[in-house]
Amino acid sequence: MKDQATRAAVTPALAEFAAGFDAGDIPASVRAVMRLSILDWLAVGIAGRDEPVAKAVRALANEEGGDEQAHALAMAQRVPARMAALINGSVSHALDYDDTHFAHIGHPSVAVVSAALAVAERVGASGAAFQTACLIGCEASVRTGLWLGRGHYQIGFHQTATAGAFGAGLAAGRLLGLGPDGMADVLGLLATRASGLKAQFGSMGKPFNAGIAAANGVEAALLVSHGFVPRRDAMDCAQGFGATHHGESDPSALDRLGVDWHFTDVSHKFHACCHGLHAALEALVAIGGVTPDDVAQIRVSTHPRWLTVCNIATPQTGLQAKFSYTQVLAMRLLGQDTARLDSYTDALCADARITALRDRVVVIGNEDVAETASQITLVMKDGTERLARHDLTGAIPLEQRRAKVQAKAESLIGAERVSLLVSLVDEEAAPADIGAALI
Repeated sequence: MKDQATRAAVTPALAEFAAGFDAGDIPASVRAVMRLSILDWLAVGIAGRDEPVAKAVRALANEEGGDEQAHALAMAQRVPARMAALINGSVSHALDYDDTHFAHIGHPSVAVVSAALAVAERVGASGAAFQTACLIGCEASVRTGLWLGRGHYQIGFHQTATAGAFGAGLAAGRLLGLGPDGMADVLGLLATRASGLKAQFGSMGKPFNAGIAAANGVEAALLVSHGFVPRRDAMDCAQGFGATHHGESDPSALDRLGVDWHFTDVSHKFHACCHGLHAALEALVAIGGVTPDDVAQIRVSTHPRWLTVCNIATPQTGLQAKFSYTQVLAMRLLGQDTARLDSYTDALCADARITALRDRVVVIGNEDVAETASQITLVMKDGTERLARHDLTGAIPLEQRRAKVQAKAESLIGAERVSLLVSLVDEEAAPADIGAALI
């Protein structure tokens, strides 16, 4: 753990960045990536509107009622901003099909965009201000995740929920017009509020983690705007969030903040499961031309960190299938489309052909394999081996990435609806108009 003086640097740096960064200094290419993530967030959120977690959080909203401040997914009436953030964060992560940032192993957009949209609607912000707040919050979320470090994630905290809450709070605070001191107070208050455990993976608790991050961010920013005064340095002081949550407090996480945009390295998902499984799936696809009857064993070499994230050996439910090397590789080899939402079902987890093939999958942790990569070795029944590697960090040109995100969105919610969403995002439409598209 770093000493107190080093730890204390993160709060003022993030607060100054969130409050004072000039939106005119954001490169057009950086804004373009943020727009892709907003489009992706909208599509996966709309597609997840009927998931069980979506129905549960909407039922709570209907019971509680409150001021009509912001739109929430699949709700005709508007709800309080904090509740809208809770619903939209939970629902947009329900399918586990949203963007991922591997620098801190988290999903930045589900918490930050959900919080920013709710507050932007509440205050009547412009579309440009909304998108800027999203970008500021997502960048802050990634930087916070880097500051907390891998130890925080590995011990069991869900960065989407913890780092995400700080990013969501700063996005909300920017839309509320908070200055550096107010932003620091938001961070201080969130230090006692941010939460979320990896133990919830494979259950409705995982998407709810994203919802509480968004709601916590909105709540903290609103409370500070109403005069709430927390301990300002509680994020990084002795016995603060970093110190008590296995944070590494790495000051280099803040290097060139506002100059280099880490968020642009965000990865968009093209398989409807945990991003930790994607490199293995891509490697298997690259081998091609193999039938299950030809294969004696499937060996997966992956970074050990993923073994505690997406290595459920015998999944029983569709949700658990999204966190299982054995399941998704068996599905893919049997011809199931892992990009389709309806491939992840309880019935398919119990399918005899799937379960038989799962038994042939061996997952091996290897420190020499990058976190973004996997190696697949197919041991054939004739004794030969076929091998392929894939690394998700391979650069995709922006226009190609845009085409892939738009095609994914169309497969989820239809081309006509996607065309409307693209125009709303590209033209920086008013947040209320974007919110209305969620109904």
